Amino acid sequence: MNFTLYLSKALSLSLSLSLRVIETFGDLMSLVTLTHHGRILGLSLNNPPVNSLGLALRHVLYEALQAAFANPEIDAVLLTGSAKVFSGGADITEFDKPQARAEPGLMTLINLIEAAPKIVVAGIEGTCMGGGFELALACHYRVCSTAASVALPEIKLGLIPGAGGTQKLPRLIDLEAAFNFMLKGEPVKGAELARMGVVDHLIEGEFVQGAFDFTALLVAQDKPLTRIRDRKVDYPNHQAFLDFAKNTVKTTAPHYPAPLALIESLEAACTLPFEDGMKAERKLFIDLMGTPQCKAMRHAFFAERSSSKIPDVADDTPTRPIQAVGVVGAGTMGGGIAMNFLNAGIAVKLIDTQQAMLDKGVATIRKNYENTLKKGKLSQADLDQRMALLSSTLDFKDLGDVDMAIEAVFEDMGVKEKVFHQLDAVLKPGAILATNTSTLDVNRIALTTKRASDVIGTHFFSPANVMKLLEVVRGDKTAKDVLATVMKLAKTIKKTAVVSGVCDGFIGNRMLEHYVRMSVLLVEEGASPAQVDQALEKWGMVMGPFRMNDLAGNDIGWAIRKRRYVEKPQVIYSRLADAICEAGRFGQKTGLGWYRYESGSRKALVDPVVTDIIDQYRKAQSIAPKKFTDAEIVERTIYALINEGARIVEEGMAMRASDVDVVYLTGYGFPVFRGGPMKYADEVGLFQVCASMKRFHEASHDDFWQPAALLQACLVNSKSLT
Repeated sequence: MNFTLYLSKALSLSLSLSLRVIETFGDLMSLVTLTHHGRILGLSLNNPPVNSLGLALRHVLYEALQAAFANPEIDAVLLTGSAKVFSGGADITEFDKPQARAEPGLMTLINLIEAAPKIVVAGIEGTCMGGGFELALACHYRVCSTAASVALPEIKLGLIPGAGGTQKLPRLIDLEAAFNFMLKGEPVKGAELARMGVVDHLIEGEFVQGAFDFTALLVAQDKPLTRIRDRKVDYPNHQAFLDFAKNTVKTTAPHYPAPLALIESLEAACTLPFEDGMKAERKLFIDLMGTPQCKAMRHAFFAERSSSKIPDVADDTPTRPIQAVGVVGAGTMGGGIAMNFLNAGIAVKLIDTQQAMLDKGVATIRKNYENTLKKGKLSQADLDQRMALLSSTLDFKDLGDVDMAIEAVFEDMGVKEKVFHQLDAVLKPGAILATNTSTLDVNRIALTTKRASDVIGTHFFSPANVMKLLEVVRGDKTAKDVLATVMKLAKTIKKTAVVSGVCDGFIGNRMLEHYVRMSVLLVEEGASPAQVDQALEKWGMVMGPFRMNDLAGNDIGWAIRKRRYVEKPQVIYSRLADAICEAGRFGQKTGLGWYRYESGSRKALVDPVVTDIIDQYRKAQSIAPKKFTDAEIVERTIYALINEGARIVEEGMAMRASDVDVVYLTGYGFPVFRGGPMKYADEVGLFQVCASMKRFHEASHDDFWQPAALLQACLVNSKSLT
């Protein structure tokens, strides 16, 4: 049945209206599913996977709504999505394309609904985000299921809601609650939505029937066509609250313009007529779209979604079932890795060489869950269920039935090779063997086994149960279905996975080496550790390199450098970091590192002893200290990330430049508002970046500062990295 005949039969629609859709889009009747319950018409969005409000769907929905409003046999319209998603909002594939601005736009749909002569009800059963929620706010009434999940997450893209969200939500609920809803951008569940007054009715049983029943009741009771836009913001002394909010975000989010724009738009909602408030919101939205922060945050959004796409591994590649996982090593990393799988309902067998280590590891996992329980973020039933999935053993033979084993032992090739030899002997055919190494050669580890195609790197970041990033290291012989399985598994355990080739340090730590190397050289030449940290933290890094090393343990970097001195004698290192380690200053775990730490505190205190070590080192090396500006510190360190990141991409160790950005945004505290090292290089301009690198090379004679071939090629061809 074609689109015209279908709509005509269901609604007695105007043939001319339908023909306009046919001429433009062809047969698109599947985008909106029509159902009847008496004199109530159900319009269900059907644009998988997230019912995004793309141009085609907007067109079909607009025509269907117009026809429904004109049909005397229809008393009301119920607008729904699927059981999983009402609408995820704008179609991200249309961003910055003509379709995003083409009519009918989202505001045209919203205006049509608000001017409707009949009741329109939004039925929210699953996820409802951004423009999808603004569409629901245009409806006269809203119902939702207990499983519904609603958010206005635009702030995470450096934006504010741009289709009435900032003007309507504070008219619907408390101003402070509306501000927090939009500032956090986090999903709110059905019961809380009902409590807040966002929805008019909560449906706990069968949703679609319940939504139709509620709509029928509205019609039977001749309920008015209530419009949020006709209400006033009812909040005593709104200006005092908004001024307080403004001062707060200036302090807590100084690099982000969107929170201040949100407050300005809310102020318009409180003080201006609705239409003027809408104009103010729209102008603020458009202005934000052009900011570097918004461009960077949108880049990060798309980059994270691209990172799961592997060119030579099809989306439909069969994957191996993972129902039980073995984790080798019950230390901090092993325990954290185990928790990821327990949280996802996957059974874990934890193995170590000593019972005391096992007991300590299991106790730590339980304690972590108990702390979460105390915070109200976990129920006792959930805690018991997760702990029931955990078992421990001293015998490798007990791993014979697991589907995947992850090694999380000491970062030493000999130790890891021994573990993999043992795993190869006991694991069943088809089981995946994964190493958590952060720097070592995965191909060499794989050759320890007789099943190199089943071996892969899964580099978790500490604390493993918290950090989002998972570097998936693809060995030369790693099978495609193994790679596809681990990428799918990453989503199951709520990680952001990025594929890396096999190289020393993979993506993140390979870049980090030069970032830290330049930081120490800056101190050798005259800066202080505190100045370097403060300059980078002020620029936006979550933690400066010296505080970061103290947290991770300076002895870890020391061990890696000793290997580098032999393997890469041409690389210029300052031995100052070695002097810190030789003094027994391994960081927070010893209370002494680049800084001093008081018992029970993580606050980094400048230590005169370190100042003396630095002074003595400079004297021994005949170095006359010089002064550095914060800008010089940022250039030397961040451009080091850019140059090594570009080399990683040109070598094929990362599939795309945006993958490098995802690694640094999710695993290394790189500021989201700058988009990642590669995006930041584009923002600064590759000409300026390469010119600075050449200047650094002339001053230091460090060949590292020769601009990467990829940077030079992009510059010559007027292309961007990202």
